[in-house]
Amino acid sequence: MSNPSLLILPGDGIGPEVMAEVAKIIDWYGAKRGLKFDVSEDLVGGAAYDKHGTPLHDDTMEKAQEVDAVLLGAVGGPKYDNLDFSVKPERGLLRLRKEMDLYANLRPAQCFDALADFSSLKRDVVAGLDIMIVRELTSGVYFGEPRGIFEEGNERVGINTQRYTESEIDRVARSAFELAMKRDKKLCSMEKANVMESGILWREVVTKVGEDYPEVELSHMYADAGAMQLTRWPKQFDVIVTDNLFGDLLSDLAAMLTGSLGMLPSASLGAPMPNGRPKALYEPVHGSAPDIAGQGKANPIACILSFAMALRYSFDAGEEATRLEEAVNAVLADGLRTADLLGEEGVQPVSTGEMGDAIVAKLEASL
Repeated sequence: MSNPSLLILPGDGIGPEVMAEVAKIIDWYGAKRGLKFDVSEDLVGGAAYDKHGTPLHDDTMEKAQEVDAVLLGAVGGPKYDNLDFSVKPERGLLRLRKEMDLYANLRPAQCFDALADFSSLKRDVVAGLDIMIVRELTSGVYFGEPRGIFEEGNERVGINTQRYTESEIDRVARSAFELAMKRDKKLCSMEKANVMESGILWREVVTKVGEDYPEVELSHMYADAGAMQLTRWPKQFDVIVTDNLFGDLLSDLAAMLTGSLGMLPSASLGAPMPNGRPKALYEPVHGSAPDIAGQGKANPIACILSFAMALRYSFDAGEEATRLEEAVNAVLADGLRTADLLGEEGVQPVSTGEMGDAIVAKLEASL
């Protein structure tokens, strides 16, 4: 039986640095747990543009369609700011999401106990926080047509179209309900049904899907009120499902409840492949951070936890995913901190590589 396949796309900025620490984790699982992967590597974003003149080569896109999972670092940087919109590094990521049809973006916001004082909110508000935001990823205002900048009379007008079909809402809603069934059986759907027709349809379809999941407690909330409640008392939520635009905003807000974007992973899942696993792309939430690239300051934990999500959702290795998450928690409890997490007294500053080595050591100790 062949090993599961994994395509690694380090990308730009700190992407290669944090991905190098994931490689240590992958090697450890192969050597110590017999969990081996067929790993290939390619270019995306600015790195792909520099070599091919496009942020995602067709050959890379073909590889991504064939493997069991894709793990991506980060894309972008000021070097590419003046490129035409069609070839900006971010277009490579959007193409992966669209052509792989990765319609459900899972963004966990978990506050590790050792970092509860690092959040801008009070400890009792964030300690023990563990919520999951499910963001629809391939439709909505980021993809709707018509779009563009047009001449209208004597001035220009920018147009983006918010568009959802019933089937697009149905499938992401079912993903969220399935997740809720495996957690605390609570789901909050967020939209703007008070002012947007797409929000009205969203609420109607999610409510209808909810009839198939009678054990899940379903609630609805306007997205702006949801943003307020996330900063007021986030632990009232378990799973949140929302559209592409609101999911983009709300998941970044939830990320900062935990203290640092450098801590948070994500998974983008699509329809099941012939092997029964969903098409999947995993990536840290943080950007390419070109200002610290190459300095050993980057926090690799978000990328490492993205691999943990791959273990859980793509490789049927939930116990090993938990082992890795517990290793991260143990390292933080020991007081090790990369540059983005400094500020507390009594912590030990470490480099990107030292953080990766410490996590591997905790994995070894878990045996």
